[in-house]
Amino acid sequence: MDLQLNHQHILITGGSKGIGLACAQAFLQEGAKVSLVSRDSANLDKARHTLQTQFAADRIHTVAADLRDAQAALAALDSAEAAFGPVDVLVNSAGAAKRTPAPELTPEAWQDAMQAKYFTYIHMMNPAIQRMAARGTGNVVNVVGNGGKVASPIHLPGGAANAALMLASVGLAAAYGPQGIRVNAINPGLTRTDRLQEGMVADARNQGISTEQAMAQAVARIPMGRMAEPEEIANAVVFLASAKASYITGICMSMDGALNPIVV
Repeated sequence: MDLQLNHQHILITGGSKGIGLACAQAFLQEGAKVSLVSRDSANLDKARHTLQTQFAADRIHTVAADLRDAQAALAALDSAEAAFGPVDVLVNSAGAAKRTPAPELTPEAWQDAMQAKYFTYIHMMNPAIQRMAARGTGNVVNVVGNGGKVASPIHLPGGAANAALMLASVGLAAAYGPQGIRVNAINPGLTRTDRLQEGMVADARNQGISTEQAMAQAVARIPMGRMAEPEEIANAVVFLASAKASYITGICMSMDGALNPIVV
């Protein structure tokens, strides 16, 4: 299947590891050019090295930026467009709110979650989508998280940020649809990434059990009997970014192995 992504410019925030890096690999396989943004230069260097073992170096651009800072996000967008031209597809996968059991929450924890998860997306999405609208074409896929649909006692601030991102995604899809822009969100459940361990540690502390027990319990609740691989989430992102999904916009799609069988 030709997804018509050849030579397109894909900007991926949080692209240095996990789901973001898996997205970079998937888009490069489709012939696209990718710009990766992360606040950690060392992780970006590792990601670039990994990708260059499979793909041409001149199709990969990296830029370090702390996306909690709106001006840093704008500078990263400018850097990406200076390298590869206008961004055709924005994939937001940056930032993760710290998982904290409810009794340990503070006002700062709620504020930090919004900075880490919500504003890291908004600060890049706002200028990027405005530039797309001026050109009359563009596509945004936000990798959010099912914590915004299903409240978890160890992920309330992050879940609130996720819920806000889902509303923003759907609202922007409606606002910019007339300018030819599509905006969608994907909500992964448990996915085998480095971030998973932090959540398991918090869950274990909340239940008074070991991390291994918490992991086993979490997997046992998934009807498919396993957690997702980053590549599986990336496959959905690439499809939604492609011309094959040309009439799909304003959705918030869960990918949790039917753990929460809800109708939306």
